[in-house]
Amino acid sequence: MGLWTRMKRSMRALFGGILEKTEDPELILQQTIRDMRDRIPDLNNSVAQVMATEKLLAKNKDRLETQVVDLDSKIKASVKMGRDDIATAYIGQLQQAQVDLQKTGHQLEHAQLASQQALKARDNYVLQMQRRTAEAMQLINQSKQAKLQEQLAQTMASFQLGDDASTFEEMRDKIDRRAAAAEARMQLGTASVDTQMQEIEREAMDMQLQDKLLQYKREMGLLPAATSESSPQALPAQGESVPEGSQGTH
Repeated sequence: MGLWTRMKRSMRALFGGILEKTEDPELILQQTIRDMRDRIPDLNNSVAQVMATEKLLAKNKDRLETQVVDLDSKIKASVKMGRDDIATAYIGQLQQAQVDLQKTGHQLEHAQLASQQALKARDNYVLQMQRRTAEAMQLINQSKQAKLQEQLAQTMASFQLGDDASTFEEMRDKIDRRAAAAEARMQLGTASVDTQMQEIEREAMDMQLQDKLLQYKREMGLLPAATSESSPQALPAQGESVPEGSQGTH
């Protein structure tokens, strides 16, 4: 082993020991909680910007739909009056408005998906922050108990108890390390379960919202009423025609 490598190893060990002694777990955990809470306003601002884009696109789509209907009426009125020149001009505007409406519709779909994902990410972060805060508070309480135990151990060590006292301290340290390692493994084993439960809760909420949407559509006559003899079939996408011979067959 080279001299430079040995020097680097010694320096790392020296400064690592100094940092470990100066670190206060309680202060670090409290600062971590504050940092997580401070990120929430920025996260909310980001979600609000995404939702604002969605709302703006929705308003543009409504305006273009109104414009298309208005131009269609003007074209029919011009044709009735025999003003083909004016009707031709309106037709050009109508075609451009239809193109803009189609583009805006696609952009709105992407914006709606982005809003849903942003809201889901924000909600997941808040749930994670709450869980981490509870864990941090528990660790802080354990750290306070550990300090009291250290003070008690120092007091006991000041008495001349002979070899039995050193054996007691050694065995207690081993038991504490073993218990800490077991708790760490348990936390690692339950972390993935918490994440899965969180995703299941979100999926269940999404399914309830989708069922409610289908119920509204059926009440408004936009979807056929559900029956026990036939299962619902997927509606064709916008602009997609239904193949001949597929209607009326199951």
